[in-house]
Amino acid sequence: MVADGLRVLFCGINPGLMTAATGHHFARPGNRFWPVLHLSGFTPRLLRPDEQGELPAYGLGITNVVARATARADELTPEEYVEGGRLLTEKVTRLRPKWLAVVGVTAYRAAFGDRTARVGPQQRAIGDTRVWVLPNPSGLNAHWTTATMAEEFARLRETSAPAS
Repeated sequence: MVADGLRVLFCGINPGLMTAATGHHFARPGNRFWPVLHLSGFTPRLLRPDEQGELPAYGLGITNVVARATARADELTPEEYVEGGRLLTEKVTRLRPKWLAVVGVTAYRAAFGDRTARVGPQQRAIGDTRVWVLPNPSGLNAHWTTATMAEEFARLRETSAPAS
């Protein structure tokens, strides 16, 4: 779900097996992406994964760092992350979203070779596209609750909102 000139292009790590089977991003029932997207104010209602086609109407899109589906992100190799970062940079250069939001600090660090990155806005830009690292909404990420994730997503939403 990508298009030119998005406000925010969300970037997951890689497709999980449920996403690969359904063709819908963040499709695993325990994944908190869709609830957090709504709770943070990016969408006016809770979207289901099969409604991802509605995202461009809100200026949003979704892609992944690595295209290969796995049961767990820790099955990916360092080389896959680096190549994924290179391909993602090409995609962002072509599509020119206002913000690239990488969902998962570990994936961002691996893909872009930035071992000190933390959740939040990054110094790195890709052309005119700013980069923000968000917490991974996987149910395996117990460090972040749905509420604290929604707060971080909302920080990005407020920053990326069009000037009125």
